[in-house]
Amino acid sequence: MKGMDGDRLYTIGEVARRTGLPVKTIRFYSDSGVLPPSGRTRSGYRLYDLAAVVRLDLVRTLRELGVDLATIRRVLAREITVSEVAAAHAKALDAQIRTLRLRRAVLRAVAGRGSNEEELELMRKLVHLSDEERRRIIADFLDEMFEGLDVNPEFAAKMRAGVPELPDDPTPEQVEAWVELAELVQDPGFRRRIREMMEHQARMRDRIRVPDNFMELADLIRERVEAARASGTAPESPEADAVVDELAAAYAEAYGETDGPEFRRTLLENLRIGTDSRAERYWQLIGVINGWPEIPTLTPFFEWFIRALEARV
Repeated sequence: MKGMDGDRLYTIGEVARRTGLPVKTIRFYSDSGVLPPSGRTRSGYRLYDLAAVVRLDLVRTLRELGVDLATIRRVLAREITVSEVAAAHAKALDAQIRTLRLRRAVLRAVAGRGSNEEELELMRKLVHLSDEERRRIIADFLDEMFEGLDVNPEFAAKMRAGVPELPDDPTPEQVEAWVELAELVQDPGFRRRIREMMEHQARMRDRIRVPDNFMELADLIRERVEAARASGTAPESPEADAVVDELAAAYAEAYGETDGPEFRRTLLENLRIGTDSRAERYWQLIGVINGWPEIPTLTPFFEWFIRALEARV
C-alpha cells in the first residue's frame, strides 16, 4: 500500500511481522500516543510508514532498558535526548545495583549468623538507608558525645575522621559490622562511657593529646605485657617493676615530661578513662566496614598495665 509520498505503508500485522512485536503491544503503543498511525485504510485500520517502524524500534529499545512511556514521549518530542535519558537511567540502575548487592550481603549475613527477629529488622532498615543516612548515624552520635564540651580540636577531628563507608558490594562481614556498630552507638551504657571519656578529654584538653608514636607505644605495651604474662608475672608482683618502669618512661618521653609519681598518677587516670573494650570495638568495626587493615585487640594489655600502675602509685 502506498502513501501520498510514494512510501510504503504497513498494516499493524505487517509491522508486527517485521519487528517481532505482538500486535497487542503495537496497538498499546499506538493508543498511548508514542506510535501514532501514519494513515488509515478506508475501513479505518491503522497504517504505518517506515519512519514509524524505526520509531517503534526506538520505543522498544528504550522500554527494554526500563524507560517509562512518559520519558519516551519526551524523547520522541525532542524535549530530551537519548543520551540524557541513558545517563539518568544508568545512574538509577547504579543505585538499584548497590541496593541489590547490599540486600544480597544482608541475606548472606542473616543465613550465616542465624539472626533473630530484632537483628533482621535492623538489617532491613540498613538496606533502605542511603550512604548519607548511614553517615548521619555516626555523626549524630558524635555530636551528642561532644555537645557542650570544649574538646581539643585535633582530638575531635580524629574522632570525626573515622566515618564508616559501606562499599557498593559489601561482604556479609561488613554488613554484620554495620549492624553491630549501629547497635553499639545506640547502647545507653556505651554512650555514657564515651561521654565520660569526652568530658575527661575536655577537662584535660591542654594536657591530653594523642602522641605521634601512639601505635609504637601500643606495640611496646603489647610486646612487654605479652612477655610478662607468658612468664606468669602478675602486674602487682615485684617482677613487674622493670616492665612498669620501661613503659612509664616511654610514655613520659612521648609526652615530653619526666617520669615520676605525679606523672604516673596522671597517666593512670588517663589510661583508666581511655581504656575500654567497647571503645576499641567501635574502631575495629569501622575498620571492618572500611576495609582497613585489621585493628588488633590491645585492651587486655592496657588493663594489665593499669593494674601494675595501680599497685605502685
